[in-house]
Amino acid sequence: MLRGLPGPGSGPAARPGPEPNPYGRTAREERAAALVDAVRLRLAESGAVPTAGSVATALRAARPPLGGDDVLDTVRSLCAELVGAGPLERLLAAPDVTDVLVNGPDEIWFDRGGGLRRATGVRFADAEAVRRLAHRLATAAGRRLDDARPWVDARLPDGTRLHAVLPPIAAGCTHISLRVCRSRPFTVDELVAGGALPPRGGELLAAVVRARLSLLVSGGTGTGKTTLLAALLGLVGPEERIVVAEDSAELLPDHPHVVRLQARPPNQEGLGELTLRDLVRQALRMRPDRLVIGEVRGAEVADLLAALNTGHEGGTGTVHANTAADVPVRLEALGSLAGMDRPALHSQLRAALDLVVHLVREPGTGRRRVAEIHTLGGDRHGLAVTTPAVTFTADGGTVAGPGWSRLGRLLAARGVVLADGPP
Repeated sequence: MLRGLPGPGSGPAARPGPEPNPYGRTAREERAAALVDAVRLRLAESGAVPTAGSVATALRAARPPLGGDDVLDTVRSLCAELVGAGPLERLLAAPDVTDVLVNGPDEIWFDRGGGLRRATGVRFADAEAVRRLAHRLATAAGRRLDDARPWVDARLPDGTRLHAVLPPIAAGCTHISLRVCRSRPFTVDELVAGGALPPRGGELLAAVVRARLSLLVSGGTGTGKTTLLAALLGLVGPEERIVVAEDSAELLPDHPHVVRLQARPPNQEGLGELTLRDLVRQALRMRPDRLVIGEVRGAEVADLLAALNTGHEGGTGTVHANTAADVPVRLEALGSLAGMDRPALHSQLRAALDLVVHLVREPGTGRRRVAEIHTLGGDRHGLAVTTPAVTFTADGGTVAGPGWSRLGRLLAARGVVLADGPP
């Protein structure tokens, strides 16, 4: 909370006593909270990142009754209030923490890659403190969060993904979900060393990238789809241009030539929205050697399939699916949002996509790993179906499937020949 913030009647002889309010705060704290809210609202409306300069500008616009020295002190206090994650800072700073979830003042959970665990020794003062942190993080992301728009999905300046929901949408207390973005992406070799991929799997996926085969990385929530995709993009040749379109910027591949486009929600008047489909169309005009969609989740699937069918080889993205075999059905549902009928979607899918790489999260241990690689083909009805080419077992083994020969032919057609035969 702010310190040294004077108000009317402050001083030794006329210090106001506590006044009743819903959160048990004093009148001084109420004035400080009101000033923070005013500055936060101005920053959100302007979309400015809360730096000392932008906070000072927003403070002057709020016209508080402050002198010169008091303004400097108040700017420092406001920056401390508007920036940072408060009690969560220690968890977010831990190098192995991937997710931090807040369900209430003393109900905080975190994940170190082995499943969710409840945090001990970390708590907020009350439900209002959780709400203030949600407001603060939304402001840092340049987004609005209030009763008129009680949820936010955004990216913080350090790359952390923020999702927050205010009551009464969230029952009882503001809920905050933070997904930590690693400062440096994993390499394929690191995924192999960590057990997410067997050595033979790493060699096979490297060959797939060299051959410029089009693929989708599938899996459930939190299985590591974005992590794997970033690692694979790091294998793309430095002479190639990668153009990434995402709803929320997550992909940070270790590559010298990456163009990143991020969707934008509508403003307070409902204007200015830029959808993922808009971004895909613009990306196609930016001379991409590799077109990447961070997550295929809507009508943009039509533009992706059209692009992959018109010479944009090596395109990739992620999609939520329970199994690799479910991917065609999942894309069929998304294609209907773009007005594509079933035969058209499956016809384009068979021609556009070569592989599906599927990830799972092991029950009990929470370990994320690549489970299988499927090829795409068609059945006797003309519908797209997947066929297992390679299955990776939990103990690190590899088992060839009926799609192995097709995978070998796809690679050979692009001039990439595997040194070893089937697993």
